[in-house]
Amino acid sequence: MLRPQLLPSRLIPRAACRAYPRIQPVPRFYRPAMSALKRQKSAKDVPYELLYWPGIPGRGEHVRLALEEAGAAYTDTAQIENGVSEVAAQIAESNVGDDLNPPPLAPPILRHGDLLISQTSNILLYLGPRLGLVPSEEDEAHPDALYKVNGLALTALDGLSDEVHDCHHPIASSLYYEDQKEEAKRRSKDYVENRLPKFLGYFERVLQGKASGEGPWLYGGQLTYADLVLFQCIDGVKFAFRKATSAAEKSGKYAHVFKLYSAVKERPRIQAYLASKRRQDYSNGIYRYYEELDFGPEGRD
Repeated sequence: MLRPQLLPSRLIPRAACRAYPRIQPVPRFYRPAMSALKRQKSAKDVPYELLYWPGIPGRGEHVRLALEEAGAAYTDTAQIENGVSEVAAQIAESNVGDDLNPPPLAPPILRHGDLLISQTSNILLYLGPRLGLVPSEEDEAHPDALYKVNGLALTALDGLSDEVHDCHHPIASSLYYEDQKEEAKRRSKDYVENRLPKFLGYFERVLQGKASGEGPWLYGGQLTYADLVLFQCIDGVKFAFRKATSAAEKSGKYAHVFKLYSAVKERPRIQAYLASKRRQDYSNGIYRYYEELDFGPEGRD
């Protein structure tokens, strides 16, 4: 299965094509309309626009969680008719951007006023201060908090998202899972035995450190977007590697990590979002379940 985030810009994911058979080819000389208004960096009355594939939570889910937790007004192409066409147009080879923005390579993409940016961590870096999901710059107790929070989010995305994807696609993203099943078994077994404990152990240390502060959060004693990223990563790993995460939780070695996971899940806005139709089911995205890859501490038995 092709990974939508790394598709050549002339292609649309197979799943999207099946779900939206009437998608029309992108015009050869497509160029997004340019706004005559000055780029609005932080206007609160301008809704955010998330551009991402329908049918999978994917990397766009981290952005959704931040927007949902903050109660921000936003639109999502995954939830609107023919939204996939807008995503495809943005990553088309004919799109050269506009006077202010280079063209994005792949979604997720965020549009805010005249600003258009891509890359999950970059979007969260932009949204964090605007949504109150990092300590403010005036907080002298937490200097340069944004970069510390961003580092934590990047680490979670590295080890609990990107590496999980590579478990079922260890050879090439352009190949189907069925083309690399044996390699996927080897990669998944190693991930469960070595990499997953490494990253869970790291975040357990972070949560026990002084910089974590009071409460269940990663930094500064308050919820930040890094907590939301870690929540989504843990949730995805729990789906993909059920035996390993169940054993990890029961072991008690990572009590603070799973306490954070539960604390995020219980937040009112997150709880409402998870129960809504806006929360998409896992399918053929980053987090997939294959029984033959569901290794536990003692193998698959």
